[in-house]
Amino acid sequence: MSDPLPGAKEHIAAALALSAKIDDIPADTRQIPISTVGVIGAGTMGGGIAMNFLTAGIPVTMVEREQAALDRGKEIIGKNYAASVKRGRIDEAVASAAMARLTPSLRFEDLAQCDLIIEAVYESMEVKKDVFTRLDAIAKPGAILASNTSYLDVNEIAAATKRPEAVLGMHFFSPANIMKLLEVVRGAKTGPSQLATVMHVAETIGKVPVVSGVCHGFIGNRMLARRQEQANALIMEGAAYNDVDQVLLDFGFPMGPFQMGDLAGLDIGWHRDPGKVTTVREALCAVGRWGQKTGKGFYDYDENRQRSASDEVKAIIADFAARSGVAQRHIGKDEIFARLIYPMISEGALILEEGIAQRAGDIDLVWLNGYGWPAWTGGPMYWADHEGLGKIAAGLERYALPIAPLLRQLANADGRFSES
Repeated sequence: MSDPLPGAKEHIAAALALSAKIDDIPADTRQIPISTVGVIGAGTMGGGIAMNFLTAGIPVTMVEREQAALDRGKEIIGKNYAASVKRGRIDEAVASAAMARLTPSLRFEDLAQCDLIIEAVYESMEVKKDVFTRLDAIAKPGAILASNTSYLDVNEIAAATKRPEAVLGMHFFSPANIMKLLEVVRGAKTGPSQLATVMHVAETIGKVPVVSGVCHGFIGNRMLARRQEQANALIMEGAAYNDVDQVLLDFGFPMGPFQMGDLAGLDIGWHRDPGKVTTVREALCAVGRWGQKTGKGFYDYDENRQRSASDEVKAIIADFAARSGVAQRHIGKDEIFARLIYPMISEGALILEEGIAQRAGDIDLVWLNGYGWPAWTGGPMYWADHEGLGKIAAGLERYALPIAPLLRQLANADGRFSES
């Protein structure tokens, strides 16, 4: 790890102190009492979300469509608490009390009296709108209806109800019972009481809440998409995928983009047709390289899941690039770094310009608490201020990458995001 940037710790502390404050909502805004919570979905995410509230002493009704899925979800929650007891993090009585607050159910109607209901189902607009239409019909007046969507338009989800003021996004990060970040997505019609309540509840369950406006991917995933675009382009142009990962590991990230892909599973969202190959990822899936689950993805894995770079994968990438008409060349680590990191900073500047994030410190908190951005830097926007916005703008220009107007303006004025 590098030495911390001057003032980084103080910056993070100041950002945390401000994160729950919403600029246009008075501090004395009336909050809605939350004494019972509903969670729709007992999968990994739903179960993790439920644990936050159970641990905080708030009863949870967890609803699933099938008994097997419900039983599996309850069993996983129980195992997670048992593991915490075994590690000495909590005692048996605390775990038992938390489990006693859980009410598993197959009846959607059992959510009717919950004060806050969080949907954690499949990431499909059609599915989520159907859930919220059903919720609107049974939830009590005054209940807050939240979606755990990672990308989707919260305004469109809210429009499926007759109470859009009650709807917002609560984007938890996996594993939801451990990860600190909670992106609270404010819809165009989300009510001030509802938003203020969820920000307070987030702190009650030990999360770092950051308000985001509505856009594809919100704050974190929107910036992540810019990095992934460049990672994919770099390996097509000749950079070794393990070098791309290593550059981020050297900077202080716990994992690079291709390691992340292997961990999550390269087959997620794959169309399952080995004859249809339009991306490197599809080419890997077509030959059974689905990630850690199959022992081989971008990397080969041994029985202890230790990774090693694969000559087969390098050949697949080179062949795909040749067939796509992309000339490969040697790409050094400095270019890899600039093309991975600088576009994220430019996207962060756009997010500030558009009012999606309230302040640069909020963007830093998202990346520090949800995506493993190295803490010694104070977060991406703080790091960018110290790296030099002029240097970043020049780097983007060198590689013909977009430069956000705010970034260009600050670079020209020798300014900082923290002062904008």
